[in-house]
Amino acid sequence: MAQQGRLVAVACLVLAMALWGSSFIALKLAFQEVAPHWVIFARMALGSLIFLAAWRWRGNLDYQPGDWKYLLGLAACEPCLYFIFEALALQHTSASQAGMITALLPLLVAVGAYALLHERITRGTLAGFFLAVVGAVWLSLASDSDSHAPQPLLGNFYEFLAMLCATGYTLLLKHLSSRYSAFFLTAMQAFIGSLFFLPLAWVTSPLPESVSPLGIGAMIYLGTVVTVGAYGLYNFGVSRMPASQATGFINLIPVFTLVFAWGFLGERLTGVQLLAAGLVFVGVALSQWKSAAPAPAGVLD
Repeated sequence: MAQQGRLVAVACLVLAMALWGSSFIALKLAFQEVAPHWVIFARMALGSLIFLAAWRWRGNLDYQPGDWKYLLGLAACEPCLYFIFEALALQHTSASQAGMITALLPLLVAVGAYALLHERITRGTLAGFFLAVVGAVWLSLASDSDSHAPQPLLGNFYEFLAMLCATGYTLLLKHLSSRYSAFFLTAMQAFIGSLFFLPLAWVTSPLPESVSPLGIGAMIYLGTVVTVGAYGLYNFGVSRMPASQATGFINLIPVFTLVFAWGFLGERLTGVQLLAAGLVFVGVALSQWKSAAPAPAGVLD
């Protein structure tokens, strides 16, 4: 029975990673018709409505004096700054390359936890972090401009900044999760994200005159299946197995992104880019070899 429960948890985590990997493709499709800030507002607003409908299951709330700073910082990192950088990234680089940069997230979390939370970090993790960064830089430098990636170096840099925001979010989440349910923290992010991106979208971008069914479907998919569904699956998986083990599944996101980008967007990677991508995975694998995994990453995608 315990083994069966673990298999269900693994299946949920793999499906969550697949959904998060697909978010890059959905964003690319939506951005072709709707300004990025309006797309992000739409997904945050839709997610907020779903969380409001399910508010009775909000879970634990144990506010402590001064928590407002951490809660505000949590929402500032993700979704506010995170989605700004990710939107910029996907306007300049391909979905497959942006997905590859997400492989750095577990390593960034490990380094951040070492520096700020004084958690132990092994030499293997440091070596893996170095190799993964070299691979990510190599992937960017080896990229040629095309219709999918007009400025890949700039776009990959923006995606790296998004990962730094996700790292800050993860460390704050670790601090707050003992007093607040994961449901509440994610719902709060959706609410604040809606309030943040509505005026930003209104000032910076006009509303589109028309949106195709594909564009509407992409935004609905992002707001429901990705933002709410993927998070729910991830949360269920973490509740059924150690969080340190669940974190390792995040490295599957780039794999799914590459497959979906190839299948739905027709993106291609050159041989040199595949070698660079392989170096990223070698670095990630080395960082996990015989070492404790970092804190669970808080990806909202």
